[in-house]
Amino acid sequence: MPASSACFPFFLLLLQLLPLPEAWGAGTDPLRPFDLLYADGVRAYFSGDWPRAAELLQRSLHSHARLLGARRGCQRGCQDEARFGAGRAPPPGSWETGFFERVLLRAECLEECLGRQLGGQPSLHRASPEIQRDFQQREPYNYLQVAFFKLKRLDEAVSSAHTFFVANPQHLQMREDIEKYHRMAGVKAESFRDLEALPHWVAYEAGVHHYSQDDYQQAVVKLEESLREGLQALEDCRALCEGPQNEEEEKEEEAQLGLYEAIAAHYIQVLKCRQECILGIATKPGRVSSTEDFVPSHFDLLQFAYDKVGNHAAAAECAATYLLFFPSDEGMLGKLKRFQAEIGEEATVTARKAIRLYVQRSLLEKKLIYYAVEHLGESFNDPESWTPEEIIPESIKEKYKEDQEKQHVKTPDMGHQGQREPLPFEGITITMDSQQLNGSQRVVLDRVLTESECKDILRLAEAAGGTGDGYRGRRSPHTPHERFEGLTVLKALKLAEEGAVNWRDAKLLLQASEKSRKIVESYFTPGRDLHFSFTHLVCRTAAEGEQDGRMDLSHPVHADNCLLDPEGNTCWKEPPAYVYRDYSAILYLNDDFQGGNLFFTETDAVTVTAQVRPKCGRLVAFSSGGENPHGVWAVTRGRRCAIALWYTLSPEHAEQERAPAEELMRQKEKEQESSQPDDKGKAGPGYSDRDSPEPPVPKGRARSHSQRTRADLGSGVQSTRLRARDEF
Repeated sequence: MPASSACFPFFLLLLQLLPLPEAWGAGTDPLRPFDLLYADGVRAYFSGDWPRAAELLQRSLHSHARLLGARRGCQRGCQDEARFGAGRAPPPGSWETGFFERVLLRAECLEECLGRQLGGQPSLHRASPEIQRDFQQREPYNYLQVAFFKLKRLDEAVSSAHTFFVANPQHLQMREDIEKYHRMAGVKAESFRDLEALPHWVAYEAGVHHYSQDDYQQAVVKLEESLREGLQALEDCRALCEGPQNEEEEKEEEAQLGLYEAIAAHYIQVLKCRQECILGIATKPGRVSSTEDFVPSHFDLLQFAYDKVGNHAAAAECAATYLLFFPSDEGMLGKLKRFQAEIGEEATVTARKAIRLYVQRSLLEKKLIYYAVEHLGESFNDPESWTPEEIIPESIKEKYKEDQEKQHVKTPDMGHQGQREPLPFEGITITMDSQQLNGSQRVVLDRVLTESECKDILRLAEAAGGTGDGYRGRRSPHTPHERFEGLTVLKALKLAEEGAVNWRDAKLLLQASEKSRKIVESYFTPGRDLHFSFTHLVCRTAAEGEQDGRMDLSHPVHADNCLLDPEGNTCWKEPPAYVYRDYSAILYLNDDFQGGNLFFTETDAVTVTAQVRPKCGRLVAFSSGGENPHGVWAVTRGRRCAIALWYTLSPEHAEQERAPAEELMRQKEKEQESSQPDDKGKAGPGYSDRDSPEPPVPKGRARSHSQRTRADLGSGVQSTRLRARDEF
């Protein structure tokens, strides 16, 4: 296609996308920029001037809300000016002249409108991306709750804390603060309110609740409200998409583009932003994933609810509207046919006009974006599953198919030397590597132990529970809501020698730890010897009662060879930290408990980057430094058991108990060999095959990477990183 004919349909479609006119509001007094108020408020906070901090932070939130409202109002109001040119007809001449007159009129209108609304130059209100991100993540409320608490304004402190926590549910410090507020005298339940609650989500959750309780009349009311508020929120989001996108990158890129290329590139960014708005309204604050098919799912619920309350005409309308998104849905087609029969064949059933326009506009935007993908080298991840295949060019379909296939090819994690040697045991699978765990020097492996071996070591833990050691003599070292029990390999073998536990179970503990060491060594330090630093069979048991609503941790966030400094985002490698530890691992024995997932964070100790669900035979290994802060979520029911392992590359720091434990094992084996009958091959009274699992034997070769499969972690590990700072 010639270049001239290719450009014409693009700009023709662009002009068709100019939205309908809408009026703007009147002018107001000058508005102080929210980022300056925020900066002053934070300075007052750190100087301990609590009254001024509270005032400035509240004013910054108010200024930010007014700014967004002004931008939305002006974008809508100026659509009329851009489309109709203040009542003038487009001048004669080329399409180019008419197009750019509309562009200039829109720019002039926006500048005048924002200046009037804000009472000053709009450019004064352009905050940095970092400040904008803070407000998106409700960071001012994090400071506000402390300021209000210091001022003894408890109700406002609780509501500020709750508002922040709703959007940052994995913020560990705020979890603890919320728990403390719940225990405080004088704090009322209604104080825990979200000051920035999204109306459509409040209504949606209420509607789904009524729906699940078979209260269909109230479900209809709330779902209709959710739909109405959600579509308004969608328009609010779309109105803000005309601002700068990735401003620094755009400036660098547009400096190398011509006029039309630069216009096209920026406009496609605007269209992508508008398309992604559906993800914004479909994602509940504090969640990473959006609710799939958020708009059509409303009509699926509504058609059923209307049918249940006897309003078949409304049910038919909702079914027809749902079919705008999924026209081939046989189930819904059947329902529409039934509803039509209920209201009479002569009755006209049509989809809702607003949704029909919504779908038409979305498809027109998608066509433009896919045109740019095909001809201008753009990329696009369509956020909606209902997009019909016919609007996607064939060449792009093929490319997307190739990309999809590439995504299923997993590259192996690279070891300490930049390459990984074959694993030394047969049957072990690499479940997740560093990339999939969103960090460095991390790995999850499965099938290190069999179910039978896990049961045998669990039996050892149960038998030694009352006679093993705790944690430096404490039974609840990290939280009063759990009982902690531990057992070293030497203690286990001594108990076996005394007859308190099964000898084969104690031996299996020693063997399982050695097998884990060989795996970690081959994966992370091929060619270098890893020595045990400490080995500990540990169980954490949830205490009876008072487990509901727990927000404390089974094990606080820490690093294994340095002192974590979350405020400074660093980790100090100095005593009393075990600075000589180089690698850590946990070999899990069971999963029949609630909570207890291992999680990794950034050095701020609050930004969770990955988590792993324990199960029998699963080995999690990672380097012990500040690159891998980690903790354990609360165990709220049952007993969680695992073998905790630490390794060092320094022989002088090797575990002191390891040598006597291995010597004790050798002596016992010699005794068994000397007492072994020649005819039966069995030893001693009470000996049975059940108590004698075969020791793990290294194999000669490893499975190829293609033979390893990624197992389901069962914990919904999110690759998306959640950012939240802890300023306490």
